[in-house]
Amino acid sequence: MPGERGRTERGVAVVTGGGSGLGRAAALALLSDGWSVAIAGRREEALKETVSQAGEDGHRMLAVPTDIGRPQEVTALFAAVRERFGRVDLLFNNAGAAVPRVPVADVRFEDWTRIMDTTVTGTFLCAQEAFRVMREQSPRGGRIINNGAPSAHAPRPNAVAYTTAKHAVLGLTKSLSLDGREYDIACGQIDVGNVEPADGGAQPPPGRPTVVRRWSGRSPWSASWRRCSSWRRCPRGPTCST
Repeated sequence: MPGERGRTERGVAVVTGGGSGLGRAAALALLSDGWSVAIAGRREEALKETVSQAGEDGHRMLAVPTDIGRPQEVTALFAAVRERFGRVDLLFNNAGAAVPRVPVADVRFEDWTRIMDTTVTGTFLCAQEAFRVMREQSPRGGRIINNGAPSAHAPRPNAVAYTTAKHAVLGLTKSLSLDGREYDIACGQIDVGNVEPADGGAQPPPGRPTVVRRWSGRSPWSASWRRCSSWRRCPRGPTCST
């Protein structure tokens, strides 16, 4: 029967950018915690490498090559997840794009577009599809976690495209948190910080990221900002204000 193979009591998670870095680490952590996990990303070989690292739990992981900036591919991603696992309980909107850090006057339109297509449009499209699934499934509801950044609150110099995109993600997180209430869909955000790039580039050097803070609360007007070290499913449900 469709949706039964690979199902677990823990739930079904979708992780974008699951072929490397934080996305891979999150996907494998969820898997080891008992979730069934679908990973998405542009590079098929990288996704296969994540599945191979899952070992004997790999049968509970689904790899779907996806460009999240393209609506048709995002729709196909969630259709594949429903076909395999039957539902979606958690979406981790992790995928993003990085471009060189340069002064505003030197930003290339191609770099601006790449950041917006992936970080903003891609995050929205995945959240939209997750909403469509979560509001109709039984039991209804789920969790959406967006990967933000400290730049949404305290931008770094020469990073106007990245900073603008992360501000947009923060606004999206607040809107999703509000609009999801009637469907038992909760949305939060983690802002992951790291050390300054040694070479002035867009990507920080390898190291352990730190979750700086999380959007949590029932609406943008009554939310609380708290330090957080865990992004897993909150047992207190969608009305949790902490």
